[in-house]
Amino acid sequence: MDQFKDFPVTLTSPATHAVSVTPDDATPLGNVTRALYIGQTGDVSVEMQSGQIVTYQNVQGGSILALRVLKVRQTGTSALGIVALW
Repeated sequence: MDQFKDFPVTLTSPATHAVSVTPDDATPLGNVTRALYIGQTGDVSVEMQSGQIVTYQNVQGGSILALRVLKVRQTGTSALGIVALW
């Protein structure tokens, strides 16, 4: 039973979908994310929904970054176990 099925979905709602990410400089993710889960500590380079490229340094494993991204880039990403949430 889903007691919240009739509630509106907003950016502050919990994610309802997730997929493991293989960082890639060229290929966009299937969906713009709501957040990224970082499994193991490292740098995360992303292309934001706006097109801006940003590298987040030393992101701790177990972190959730509330980011709307098109791509998780291979160049500049050393973190592992990244999961896209939307």
